[in-house]
Amino acid sequence: MPIVPDLFLISNLHEQHLPDVEKRQHNKSCLISITILKGPVLTTLNKLWKKGQQFLGVQYPIMCGAMTWISESKLVSAVSNQGAFGCLAAGNMDPELLKKDIQKTKELTNKPFGINLITIAPNYKEHLKLAAKQNVPFIIFGGGIPKALEIEEAKQSGAKVLCFASTESIAKRLIRNGTDGLMLEGSEAGGHIGYVSLVILLQQVLLNVESVPIFVAGGLGNGRLIPYLLLMGAAGVQLGTRFVLAEECQAHPKFKETFIRAKARDAIATPQIGSELHVVAVRALKNKGMEDFANLQMELIQRRRLDKISQEEAQFEVEKYWVGALRRAVQDGDVMRGSLMAGQSVGLVNRIQPLKEILRELVKEAEEELEKIQGRLNQ
Repeated sequence: MPIVPDLFLISNLHEQHLPDVEKRQHNKSCLISITILKGPVLTTLNKLWKKGQQFLGVQYPIMCGAMTWISESKLVSAVSNQGAFGCLAAGNMDPELLKKDIQKTKELTNKPFGINLITIAPNYKEHLKLAAKQNVPFIIFGGGIPKALEIEEAKQSGAKVLCFASTESIAKRLIRNGTDGLMLEGSEAGGHIGYVSLVILLQQVLLNVESVPIFVAGGLGNGRLIPYLLLMGAAGVQLGTRFVLAEECQAHPKFKETFIRAKARDAIATPQIGSELHVVAVRALKNKGMEDFANLQMELIQRRRLDKISQEEAQFEVEKYWVGALRRAVQDGDVMRGSLMAGQSVGLVNRIQPLKEILRELVKEAEEELEKIQGRLNQ
């Protein structure tokens, strides 16, 4: 049963906080125990992630990570409509298509949502201008460190800004540059990743930075870890791989089936061959597509050494490969040579569920784990 450590006098509660309650008498005062299935859920969990609720403007500060070809308007709006936080993936999408996706999302939900911009993508600058012009409520910078002027451009549109931080010094730099919040994503995550695990990032950044809300990601597959992260100071969490198996996710059935069969050790980081290409590592399920990428790197390095291709052109070819390979896997079901970007939490997911059920399960698991924590403290 969910923990409800605080009982509130009815006279102290505003009427809007009293949907579906069970009243009972205690010490001659009419008290309530919360059994809410709709409206604000007054539990210890709410206290722990209140900062995240207020920052994102959602009931559940659980973010659905931006996944190229997956985090489109239907999934993003569905996540937001269920009280969590959806995030569009810009990737290197054609700006006109991205504009349509933003507008479609706004048609499908009036709840907060964000857009993840990849700073190393060839279309990045156009994406930033587009997101600002379309008044997307949250702009999230990933893939690299945005410039102070870029953060300012996003904020001038009225958007709140989140940035990924990989070290304490980068976190403080981003805060000085104006970011409203931070994302900590461990290398356990899927897609483009950094080199540091979440356990280290928690110690380097979360425990040392308190001036802005911090959301954590990487390796989260269920709700049991959530209360521990909140107790450490996190404002909320982000999951990606888990939401691939939502019924509302438009990914190809073969793509989802591969996730269900996979184990955590199957999600590996791509090897970097040489340093000339400045390749950002990608975590995905091992298949022939991984070998294709290694061959592409060697080809591009040889062309660079012969001055047959510029650094920018080589980077474009790398991103072009990932966008195309991921599209083939997600949309066409090519699980042999397409890119199966997945986090190590793929080993924790094993079935397709309605989005509402996934979120309900995450919250229930978090509340049950809080009860265990309280029990241990009271021993």
